[in-house]
Amino acid sequence: MSIEISNLVRHFGKVKAVNGVSFSFGMGEVVGFVGPNGAGKTTTLRILATLDEPTAGDVLIDGVSVSDFPEAGRRQIGYMPDALPEHADMTAHEYVDFFGRAFGFRGAALRDAVGEVEAFTGLEPIRDKTLKSLSKGMKQRVSLARALVHRPSLLVMDEPANGLDPRARIELRELVRAFAESGKAVLISSHILSELGEMCSSVVIIERGVLVGNGTVATLAGGGQPTQRVLVRALAPAPEALARILLEIPGVTAAQVRGDRCAAETAAGGEAAADILAALIQRGVRVAEFRQEQIGLEDVFMQVTRGDLA
Repeated sequence: MSIEISNLVRHFGKVKAVNGVSFSFGMGEVVGFVGPNGAGKTTTLRILATLDEPTAGDVLIDGVSVSDFPEAGRRQIGYMPDALPEHADMTAHEYVDFFGRAFGFRGAALRDAVGEVEAFTGLEPIRDKTLKSLSKGMKQRVSLARALVHRPSLLVMDEPANGLDPRARIELRELVRAFAESGKAVLISSHILSELGEMCSSVVIIERGVLVGNGTVATLAGGGQPTQRVLVRALAPAPEALARILLEIPGVTAAQVRGDRCAAETAAGGEAAADILAALIQRGVRVAEFRQEQIGLEDVFMQVTRGDLA
């Protein structure tokens, strides 16, 4: 199955919330969807989940428009919003069961679907607790179970880790990975970039409704070519002089001082790093520490976005 967001536009009066966004992905991928506040992320996700209609453009799942055939889209998509609505008199099991029925499950099929998703999300021990009594992490598990009860092929998540403690974040990350490894696709929006970068196979970055980056973190960092960072600490020369030496080495595109270390950017891979180390030794640099570091999503985000508020 393929998912294609094609020239998506959504205007609210004079406000261009989404303005010509296009990207695509497929099964088994976890795609990070990031941008500053007000960039148009939630609007895009709501259109994809058939909760809003675009001004122009479309979302296609296996070539089928979710705007023209929303019911077909809903069968393929599980949407997890940024907060779980609280129903004081409903238990976690009743809530998931309700949505299983809403998707047409009955009898044994309903029991199997609900039981399967409760086991996957770890809800079995708290299935009889009311929603209002649950912690933030448990509420997110209920929200995830509700999104998955109809066995969708695509999971769309809007800020799922917001407000979670470290353990709950780790557990949520493992659930996302397990879902993708089962051959399904995930599109996930989050402000926790360091964590998102660990989960995602690729990332889409938007700002002020416009696409500004699309690809793997390593490729985006290298302006189209995979790149990495090498950290070097030397007994001699001093860091400022070491940075100048690094910039003279072929393949090094940038170098800066970080305390008693220098950070150099170069092409990804062990061969490029080995060449730098060999060149430093050849130049008489007394290397005390040398290690590779993949450039993170936070670095890429700061590199490709401008931070404009209007």
